[in-house]
Amino acid sequence: MQESWREISDLVVAYDPVTLARQPVLREQVVARLRAQGQGRAARIVARWPVRDGRLIDEFVDGVLLRAHHQLQRLSEEFRQGERTQRLLSPLLAVLRAAGVAPPYRVVDVGSGLGYVVRWLAAHGGLGPDVELLGCDYNATLVRRARALAEAEGLRCRFEVANAFALAEPATVFVSTGVIHHFRGPELHGFIEAQRRVPARAFLHSDIKPSYLAPLGAWLFHQARMREPLARHDGILSALRAHEAEILSRTASAACPDWSIGMLDGARSSVPVLRVMQTLIGVEHSLRAGFERALAGLGSRITWRGGTA
Repeated sequence: MQESWREISDLVVAYDPVTLARQPVLREQVVARLRAQGQGRAARIVARWPVRDGRLIDEFVDGVLLRAHHQLQRLSEEFRQGERTQRLLSPLLAVLRAAGVAPPYRVVDVGSGLGYVVRWLAAHGGLGPDVELLGCDYNATLVRRARALAEAEGLRCRFEVANAFALAEPATVFVSTGVIHHFRGPELHGFIEAQRRVPARAFLHSDIKPSYLAPLGAWLFHQARMREPLARHDGILSALRAHEAEILSRTASAACPDWSIGMLDGARSSVPVLRVMQTLIGVEHSLRAGFERALAGLGSRITWRGGTA
């Protein structure tokens, strides 16, 4: 049943796919959909939210999302998402330089929210002056807060209200954290294929690793660390909806047939608490051999689809 369930945050905001203009959302439609899918707790959360002419009030919704993202940032801090991304990104950038790919190397975070990973990389990543860090999100409130945090921290990075796949200056590498489980079936295929069409040279998408302990661990963490009902609900549901490594690698291989596709920490483990996240990796075939060499010991934790290059 969780396969058809949706996070509250996916349903209470809507944007025009071309202009990214905010579109109205009717509260009763959201509540009815949640109830129809058996998500009674989520329906009760949204039913308490204020409306104007039956529409959810954008300012209220954005306030909830802002509080939730501040609380969810704790998850990225606990799981050291900045360091996880840097351990893959630094070797990848070294390979791009060695291959003669012209700088600047534009690293674009898709659905960046408050921009924790981008800000961490700007502060601690040591990626070099030829790297540009950009976070893209549709929600203007989250982007404004990310910009304010980056400015307060004196960081060299940018955040834009933008479609990450339609930038005037396209990405060299796409990254994301906790995003890909929001896409299913054809939408997941389209999300991955769009990165090849940009065209980027690689992507690194981290998300929760499904296991028999993941839902329990998510429940314990969110009960202990989160106060916003939306954050608690969506965080637990994210663990339930996380994609199996085989689904991600198979979909990515179909969407990017001329790329090498791998999964970091995607293999099942008898002690899943040791590997709570997994990363879907895509690189152009010509870059894979150099990337594997640059990864050194970390490369042994990557399972490549289709074997050796």
